[in-house]
Amino acid sequence: MGQTNADTNPPSEEHSFVGRKNAGSRVATNDTAAEEQRVCMRLRALMRDRGVTLDALAPLSGFSKEYLAKIVDCMEAPPFATLARLGHCLGEDLSYFFVDAPDDAQAEVDDSPISVVHSWERRPVSKGGTAYGFEFVTLEHKLAHKKMEPFLFTFVEGVEHEEYFQHPGEEFLYVMSGSIEFEVKLDGHAKIWQLEAGDCLYFNSVTPHRVTSISNISQVMIIVTR
Repeated sequence: MGQTNADTNPPSEEHSFVGRKNAGSRVATNDTAAEEQRVCMRLRALMRDRGVTLDALAPLSGFSKEYLAKIVDCMEAPPFATLARLGHCLGEDLSYFFVDAPDDAQAEVDDSPISVVHSWERRPVSKGGTAYGFEFVTLEHKLAHKKMEPFLFTFVEGVEHEEYFQHPGEEFLYVMSGSIEFEVKLDGHAKIWQLEAGDCLYFNSVTPHRVTSISNISQVMIIVTR
């Protein structure tokens, strides 16, 4: 999933789903909050390194200066869509916001050909989750500059919204459990597919799109490519 085509401030949520060793599927709020703060600080550091101010980033990204200030001050965590857009504006791929810092003891060596992330190592990330009917975690936070960025999305039934999402790149969706409706806008017209567990779909992410769950809870693995 990617950037909403509305330049409004997306609401943030305080919870996310993720597998953990010897634990339930829902992680503690403080774990999620810590990752949210980490993402906000990464954006602030990237702006500093690029020499980009809020005044410059606002018109470049299409977000208001006030909203961006809340992000860099760690007052509001940006949703997945916003990160993809901001990263693109600042010349970084999506993995920049999730990958371990070079001095992290758990980080893989940059030139390592293999990265293993155990289920209990997954990073809980809250990015405007249930406001749009989904929550997600990153599945690979150890290697930087990847050609693919994998996520596990949890879609909750009964959440209605009008926004479509779009961002640079391509996406692959694999429905792991439940059932979803995948909708795109093509030439101004909506086209909808119903996907069940085991179904998959590949598309250009600049196409306005959205996903809703039509079962109680649906889990979808989503891989975003550059």
